[in-house]
This record gives sequence, structure tokens and C-alpha cells, in this order.
Amino acid sequence: MSEQEIRVPDLGGADEVEVIELLVSAGDSVEAEDPILTVETDKASVELPSPGAGKIIKLTVKVGDKVKEGDVVGTMESSGDSAGATEGSGSQPEQKPEEAPEARQESKPAPKKQSGGSRKETVLVPPLDGMEKVPVIEINVSEGDVIEADDALVTVESDKASMEIPSPYGGKVVKILVAEGDKLSEGDKLLELMIEGGEGEDQDEEPDGVSEAVPAQDEKSEAKADEKVQGKEPAPQSQGSVYEPPGSGSKVHAGPAVRKLARELGADMTRIKGSGPKGRILKDDVQTYVKSQLQQAQQSGSVASGSGIPGVKLPDFSQFGDIQKETMSRMMAVTAANMQRSWLNVPHVTQFEDADITDMEAFRKSQKAAGEKKGVKMTPLPFLLKACATALAELPQFNVSLDMERKEVIRKQYIHIGIAVDTPNGLMVPVIRDVDKKGLWELAAESAELAQKARDKKLKPAEMQGACFTITSLGGIGGTAFTPIVNAPEVAILGVSRAAMKPVWDGSEFQPRLMLPLSLSYDHRAVNGADAARFTSLLGQLLGDIRTLLL
Repeated sequence: MSEQEIRVPDLGGADEVEVIELLVSAGDSVEAEDPILTVETDKASVELPSPGAGKIIKLTVKVGDKVKEGDVVGTMESSGDSAGATEGSGSQPEQKPEEAPEARQESKPAPKKQSGGSRKETVLVPPLDGMEKVPVIEINVSEGDVIEADDALVTVESDKASMEIPSPYGGKVVKILVAEGDKLSEGDKLLELMIEGGEGEDQDEEPDGVSEAVPAQDEKSEAKADEKVQGKEPAPQSQGSVYEPPGSGSKVHAGPAVRKLARELGADMTRIKGSGPKGRILKDDVQTYVKSQLQQAQQSGSVASGSGIPGVKLPDFSQFGDIQKETMSRMMAVTAANMQRSWLNVPHVTQFEDADITDMEAFRKSQKAAGEKKGVKMTPLPFLLKACATALAELPQFNVSLDMERKEVIRKQYIHIGIAVDTPNGLMVPVIRDVDKKGLWELAAESAELAQKARDKKLKPAEMQGACFTITSLGGIGGTAFTPIVNAPEVAILGVSRAAMKPVWDGSEFQPRLMLPLSLSYDHRAVNGADAARFTSLLGQLLGDIRTLLL
């Protein structure tokens, strides 16, 4: 028996990684290659193996510590053949701690450097766009399956849609760690994957290893530097070097811990300039950016950001009678927060108009037989979509977003329109892309398909993003007019109410005409009243004579 130090093996190019789980304790007996602890890289968690068989004497690290290749993480009492067999010689016990890492490089972690080897990776749940505890509705792989990178592993279902979680690697499924019905959040373990090594993999993996090493090393060095200069040079990070907004379209470089911190603080990482090598964003950069934003808000007044408004204090309703409490669904909570944010930040004005759709409706109904042949039902929505696309092209000030921080107007060169769909689970807004380039039948088919996917909760996140403008219709329910809330960062939304027959003066007498009430809410910072009146007037003309849509 002899004591042997347990050291961190080669990490495939990563410099420092965080310990996220200790798998053994002092006194435990282990076999060669048994996992000792788990560390987390940018892409997955990795188990570090025992260099031999024996008994754990002590561990010198704890969860949260950062380790690198060669660091001592504990000591063990080796059985007679473990260390010597690994090294292939009768070395003296005191030499073993120095040679053990080399032996372990040859036996376990080396696949990233040598061809023909393999390694086991634990695949984690990637970011889910802020969603947590989403249930697993389908397992798409089985143990023993050989899969490629980006193959679907499991399907989860959120309040908004179902989505597939892809594999970050190609390899063989060793063990599935979840079951149908389990609820997953970002960072949860999905499955264990055996990845075959090789020269090709080494070339693919090296950039990730390098990118992983940079943030950990930089965060540590930045922290040390900050400690050294604290009180001596406190100002550099507040002078704009860390949080000056980068140019539009710039790529964000940051590790998972930094991204998690940014999400928790609600910081937009595209607006943070990293102080690490090659513009890498560090935790200090995120914290400094958030502090600067708070200072700006305090200096400019809390009203500008909609904060500082006293909440509504609720009474004890049970004193008035029986009550029942239930937790908001995720969709309801998200919708409520979005509506409040838009209402507080956007100066709303609503323009009303009645469009004469008598002729349009006659034409639409005449297409019933053609629609049955195509298997598509022609509704008023395709006409509204086409008319709005034409109006957005003619009045491009409605097809913008405002960046008030940079004092920029973002003019969009595409026309994507969201359609609000009433579902049993709440309001959802799928987006139809390039409306201006599609015909009425194509728009009818696509809008029907998206609406059905919304009702079945099958919409993907990408199918609800990128809208320039939104149409919301209550015509099937009733009402004469309403004031919809602008879906920021869009600057306008069209509300459609129930059409009704009304007497309209034609110059000599009243004629019965089918009139459609339109309600255009807009952001008065981007659109003035005259342009809003032009927009609704143009919609009325286009819907009144659909032949103008061909011009």
C-alpha cells in the first residue's frame, strides 16, 4: 500500500474548469477509472477518473473550486498493483504523484489528442430562452444508438410550443438520464454519450477548448488585477471601456457562467463590450454594465424606464367570501410582463377607421369552390395581410424599431407580420415571413397552418420571432372597436373588430355597405398622427377595392 496524489489529467485544451460535483468521499474505495469528481466545461460536464484502485484518504477541493491540468484534488491509498501497473515500472512511491498525471493522460483523457480513442461526455440541457422546468414529452434516442451532432435527443413542451433539444456531439448513447414526464431546466443532465476520438475530432474540438480556457483564465486574472488596484485605480471600468455598446451585428463571446449571470440580471449581452482577450465578456463587465444602467436611470429619473410606480396593495379577499388561488401559467406570466413593459415604455395613440369590404367579401365568397379544390379556406385574414404589407412598403416609418439607448432608428428591409391567435392556453403570435412576396392562397394556407400549430402548442420559438407589425382580430367574437397594445419593439399593431352592415351615403342616397372597424395603435415616438391617418386611410382604400393590391 502507498499514498498517491490524485491529479487533474489533460483537459483537452481547457485551462481552468469548475468543480460542480464530488462523487466520492474520504474512506470510499474506488477502482481504476471510477469517477472522482465532475467538472463543467463550456459544452458539457466531464467526470475525472481515478488513476487506480484504492481507498480515498481525502479530497482537497470543493464544489465551486476551479482546477486545471496537474492540480492535486486529493490523495488515495493505492492497492499494490494500481499505480505501478499504470506507470509500467517499479517506481518509488514518492515518484508516483509526479508520474500519475502522465499515466492518466495515456489512459483516459488523451482521446482529444490521439486518434482512435474515446471519451464519455454528459450532455446538458442548453439555454431554453428563459424557460424553466419544461416537461419531456418524447425521448428521441435509445441507449446504444449512434447519433450525429445536432440529432434530436428529446422533445420538450413549453407553454408556447414543443421543441427538440439537439445533441452537441456525435457519438454513441451510453445512458439516458431522463424519462418522459421529467421537467428540465438549463444545465440539467440529459444523457451520457461516448464520443470516438481521432484527428478530425481533435481539429473540431480544439477551438472550443481554447474558447473555454480563455474566460476562466481571464476571469481569474481580472479578479486578481482588480484586487491589486482596488482603491488605487477604481475608475477604468466606469469610463466606458467595459460597457460601451458594440456595433450592431457583433458576436457575443462569453462563457456559460457569464451568460447565466447576464440572464439573472436581465442584461442584454449584445450591448456589453468585453474587456477580455478578443473582446470576451467577463463577469465584471456584466456587473459594471448593470451598475452603469442603474446610475443612468437614477440620473434621468425612474419614470423614463417605467420603474418607481407603486404597486397595487391587495386586500384579504377571503374576508368577503370564498376564494381560490392558482399559480399563473408561464404563458400568462410572460404575456402580462410583456404587456406591462410595452404599456409603460411606449406612448400609445390609437387611430380608428371603417373600411368598406362589401366587394372584398363578395369576391372572397366567390372563391369558396376554388378553395375546396385547393384544400384551403379563404378568410378575410389574407386580404388584411396583403393590404398591411402594401401599406408598410408605402409608409416605411411603420416598419421600424427604435433603439433609444443608441438614439437609432432601425429600418427593416423585410416585411414579416405577426398574427395573434386565441388559444385555450392564451394568446400566441406566430409570424408570417415575407408577406409582400406571397399570394392570397399562399397566405391563407400558411396562416391556417400556423394558427393550428398555435392551438396545438406545436409552434417553435423561431416561428414567433421577427415580426415587423402585428394583426389582432376580435371580429369572430364581437365588439365595435378596441385599443390594442403595441407589441414592442414593433411600433404599430392593427386591431380588427366585427364587420357590420351600415348605411353609407353615396352622394344621393344611403346604401347598405359591409363596414369593417380598424383600430391602429402606434408608438408616437416613431409615428406621428398624420402618418397614422394616412396608413388607415390607405388600408381602407386597399380593402375597398382589392384590385389595387395588384398595382
